Amino acid sequence: MAGPARNRVRIIGGRHRGRKLEFPDLPGLRPTPDRVRETLFNWLQADVRGARCLDLFAGSGALGLEAVSRGAGYLLAVEQHRAAAQRLRDNVALLGEQKLVDVVQQDALRLLRTPPGQPFDLVFVDPPFAAGLLAPV
Repeated sequence: MAGPARNRVRIIGGRHRGRKLEFPDLPGLRPTPDRVRETLFNWLQADVRGARCLDLFAGSGALGLEAVSRGAGYLLAVEQHRAAAQRLRDNVALLGEQKLVDVVQQDALRLLRTPPGQPFDLVFVDPPFAAGLLAPV
């Protein structure tokens, strides 16, 4: 199922370093660039190991799966679009991380109205650009 290179994201660190994962070509779906993720995870490196992570507007899964690759203890990835959520599930299975990752197909704002039971240590919030969702989150 090889797609265009623009529909792939690369895990840049941790146990899945170098793995390339595909994601669907959908409007507004743009993974956080490698350089930005590298900088972010350099800042967070002391906080990731064993952390419970929430990835709102997960899209390609670049942020959440990077955290899992670097030792996060749990990831809840929230993605509203059906095709993106399914591809994210497929990528989780490809990485063999089904025990550490749950993917829910749901509106992130709706999930936040009734959050899951246990608190999260790290929350990634990267909504579609210009959608006006950052303020409500």
